[in-house]
Amino acid sequence: MTNFATQLVAHLEELGVKRIYGLVGDSLNPLSDAVRKHGLEWVHVRNEEAAAFAAGADALASDELAVCGGSCGPGNTHFVQGLFEAHRNGSKLLAIASHIPSAEIGSSFFQETHPELLFQECSGYLEMVHSAEQGMRVLHNAIQSTLAGNGVSVLVVPGDVFADDVADDAYTASGNYAVGKERRVYPDPHEAARLVEAINKADTVTIFAGYGARNAREELFALAEKIKAPVGHSFRGKMYIEHDNPFDVGMSGLLGYGACHEASKEADLFLMIGTDFPYVDWLPSKNVGQIDIDGSHIGRRTPVAYPVVGDVASVIDNILPHIEEKKNRKFLDKMLKRHAELLEDVVDKYTHKAAEAKKPIHPELAASVLDELADDDAYFTVDTGMCNVWSSRYLTPNGKRDEQASFLHGTMANALPMAIGIQCAFPDRQVISWHGDGGLSMLLGELLTVRLHNLPLKMIVFNNSSLGMVKLEMLVAGFPDFETDHEHVNFAAIAEGAGIKSFRIEEAEDLKPVLTEALAFDGPVLVDIVTDPDALSLPPDITWDMLKGFTTAGVKTLTLEGGVGRMIDLARSNLRHIGAAASIEFK
Repeated sequence: MTNFATQLVAHLEELGVKRIYGLVGDSLNPLSDAVRKHGLEWVHVRNEEAAAFAAGADALASDELAVCGGSCGPGNTHFVQGLFEAHRNGSKLLAIASHIPSAEIGSSFFQETHPELLFQECSGYLEMVHSAEQGMRVLHNAIQSTLAGNGVSVLVVPGDVFADDVADDAYTASGNYAVGKERRVYPDPHEAARLVEAINKADTVTIFAGYGARNAREELFALAEKIKAPVGHSFRGKMYIEHDNPFDVGMSGLLGYGACHEASKEADLFLMIGTDFPYVDWLPSKNVGQIDIDGSHIGRRTPVAYPVVGDVASVIDNILPHIEEKKNRKFLDKMLKRHAELLEDVVDKYTHKAAEAKKPIHPELAASVLDELADDDAYFTVDTGMCNVWSSRYLTPNGKRDEQASFLHGTMANALPMAIGIQCAFPDRQVISWHGDGGLSMLLGELLTVRLHNLPLKMIVFNNSSLGMVKLEMLVAGFPDFETDHEHVNFAAIAEGAGIKSFRIEEAEDLKPVLTEALAFDGPVLVDIVTDPDALSLPPDITWDMLKGFTTAGVKTLTLEGGVGRMIDLARSNLRHIGAAASIEFK
């Protein structure tokens, strides 16, 4: 005989799970005791929200099952933000939510909540375990669901059920799970044929690619070459699509840059590939094609005339032989030239602007230096807010680097706990968490988690004492910014008090030497960079409503250009390779 908690942990260990993120205590104690006996690592976070964020990031980075645990009532209630993030990302995450004693459920008992209701919207599988005998069967279903790509699975277990004995011959969760890591979904012939016909009829095509095309670069670029299409990308797709892309025209959306939006408006056919880009203001509404492995994504952002369900590689492999090669690359070369012009203009303005001001530090300059000094295979996590802007424009993809941000959920406070999970999964890899002061302060206690486990994280804070993105949102809408600024906080001093090596940078000339030292330090480090709170950024395609908003708000110090980092190198390189077409007169 053994108890359910022990059997559960033994099965997780068999599956290769090495750690559980969470807070011990109360109804979760039987589980944590089983973890202790089996030798798994318990990553002791300070808030269950961080446990869910960390486990979700671990799962996404490693592409393996990850686990978090939280005690009854107020304990696992904290999971919500992190589970929403993980579920929307499709992380392979099992969340174990312990519950009050079985006999007390429904009696308004101390700390009673109803987790089987609470987590419905942020899980693909959610079930309560009512007995030890039932538990392993439910565990199998939960693991199979998340490994199969259905998002987060939540297992709700009353504390007394954890401690109940289960017979040795009781149902044991299967060790065989269908994962489908290299899943191929071939297109319906009719859908594929209609898309081929539309591509062949169009004189010009623009491709907009996202995260769903990350494993199909070769196929994507073969299509672009055959139809002479410029290729833009979403924020989440940037790290996978932009590098060494001879068709690159930048990124669309609020964080966008370059000629992507212009190319999408001017093309006869706009082709969305592996992206569920949500911002309809930046999407054409006529003559749109879409390729996505998830049919529910098709047409929910903009009307789609040519839908194709399938994985990107399989669809392109299927349609490419039937597509007529376009000989005229005038549109592609025009967009490449336009993209380079736009970036050169930004570089010229930014270089002049940056030379005039040394303090407070321009965030663009700090981001540029960080990008230059980070390892070629660094893994970045980025807080929501203005850090998204600077990372989207300054992190240089190279095929080795990775990035996680709250791309789909858009929550603050994600970067530090995500970095904790990734560093646990990859202890020897450089992991850099990129913070705004607002995001870091929300889960500031996780500095203690970093110190306790001696994780060699490099935590970089862009400290402008402001909620920069919120300020931008207010100004665009015509509202004067209100309650977006706060008193200056020395995060380096706070980190030092937690026992973490720390630096504070207030002068631009200190950026390179201090960041070099910090990134080379063997252990956890926090770098507090005091940046300009008035350095905000707008997309390249500013609407009249936006301009009216800024005029109404009376903004005088807003940075409209921002910077573009080393993206200009790719744009210049692509221009050099235009070749004979370079003599074309562009209009």
